[in-house]
Amino acid sequence: MEETAPQKGTVTQRAIERITAMIREGELEPGERLPTERDLAARLGISRSSMREAVRALTVLGVVEARHGSGIYVTRLEAGDLLETFGVVADLSRGPGLVELLEVRRVLESTATALAAARITAERLAEVEKHLDAMNATEDPEEILAHDLAFHREIAAAAGNGTMAAILEGLSSRTFRARVWRGYQEEGAFARTRREHAAIHRALAARDPEAARAAAAAHVGAVEEWLRARLRE
Repeated sequence: MEETAPQKGTVTQRAIERITAMIREGELEPGERLPTERDLAARLGISRSSMREAVRALTVLGVVEARHGSGIYVTRLEAGDLLETFGVVADLSRGPGLVELLEVRRVLESTATALAAARITAERLAEVEKHLDAMNATEDPEEILAHDLAFHREIAAAAGNGTMAAILEGLSSRTFRARVWRGYQEEGAFARTRREHAAIHRALAARDPEAARAAAAAHVGAVEEWLRARLRE
């Protein structure tokens, strides 16, 4: 009987599982070069084409990386590498699915901001304030967007949890944020969202985790309400 596409996919999936098991069990360490495609295919008992597909999939997932002229290597396996493609979900989500992502972001953003209030350094707080001032100094949605992303990125980094920061980075769809800022401009809502950002900054400066949590939750909650209103139109 002729092999079908799903069967081939199963072989590739098995190869992915075997390679990830090798990494998990310490046979391959972060930064280590994989055996050649020929050797690895022979070792796993699959065709080179299936092995190539498995490596391609693991590259997309951030588990391995190709170095030109050198071979395939295991990445550092840090959260940022493994969650890099997560942002595609936020960029492509629409309607109710996007509201759900915002609900998740509200939970994580408020937690990260609370942690940041307890852990932020004076230097990082100054960076947060710099981006806040830059947002307040312009009416250009694109400039505001850039500083808004940087404002929240600094806060997530200050929380000291790389995995949480990587997830939040993935949830922070630049495309969606651009839509929000343009919508706010049309509705004359810049003043309100600037107040929300200022409240977050004040809580961080006061080193007040609970106030920071509440301010961040209110800020993301306002975006949720904005989106829900748009969906009802």
